[in-house]
Amino acid sequence: MLIEFNLKFYNIDITNSKKLKDCFNREKPDILINLAAQAGVRYSLENPESYVHNNIIGFFNILQICKSLKIKKLIFASSSSVYGNSCKEKFSEEDMVDDPLNLYAASKKSNELMSFAYSNLYKIPCIGLRFFTVYGPWGRPDMSYFKFTKNIIEDIPIDVYGNGNMYRDFTYIDDIIDGIFKLMNTPNQELFLNKDNFYEVFNIGNDNPINLKYFISIIENYLGKSAKMNFLEMQPGESKRTSANLTKLKSRIKFLPKTKIEEGIPKFIKWYQNHYYSL
Repeated sequence: MLIEFNLKFYNIDITNSKKLKDCFNREKPDILINLAAQAGVRYSLENPESYVHNNIIGFFNILQICKSLKIKKLIFASSSSVYGNSCKEKFSEEDMVDDPLNLYAASKKSNELMSFAYSNLYKIPCIGLRFFTVYGPWGRPDMSYFKFTKNIIEDIPIDVYGNGNMYRDFTYIDDIIDGIFKLMNTPNQELFLNKDNFYEVFNIGNDNPINLKYFISIIENYLGKSAKMNFLEMQPGESKRTSANLTKLKSRIKFLPKTKIEEGIPKFIKWYQNHYYSL
């Protein structure tokens, strides 16, 4: 499916409230999608101030924009990290998420609470998306799949935390985009079933946790090279396993992830090789 956009790009820090206000007052959008944040669990141990600055203050500025412009729908990025070390087979939106393992998770839980308050006070329709390990072309270079691919190609050992026994519900970027588009285009009355509460949180994942060792083997098989693995213990703040219950999102927008890990990783590696080694 080919979709055409009339795009304008503004390079603005969301913590700069004046520039943010000027931009939105100029454009006056109906729907606001906020994916801007300081992401990553491990970096939150090194630079916690960045998470407070960007994810709390920056998100507060976004909510203020929604309030002043009477935005008809806010869709924002939360994270599967809010579930901590849940022992449940599938993580559900109904689960208690009061035990974050790191400041990143705490900042995302704060975003959910802040948006709930603004939705309640100012009737702003808010949707929080708990993303489960998004991967694919143009992703973050600090993510494991990026590092693994680079190091295997260059014969550099890779650090494998949790001795390779962790599980992640890897979700390909195209499936994430499909879900966001459907949420954008679905009428609010079909998304918010409680007519007195214009707030919802949805898991958005692949519904298929993958073992880290198997994940690495997919990269190895596509590259035709074996990884030199340096097995390490779990890092502080890391979850052992993530697994999305998608029942709620499927019921509201008929969301169905289409990309298996065996298809998505080769797509990423092909892009990576073309992008970084085409010269």
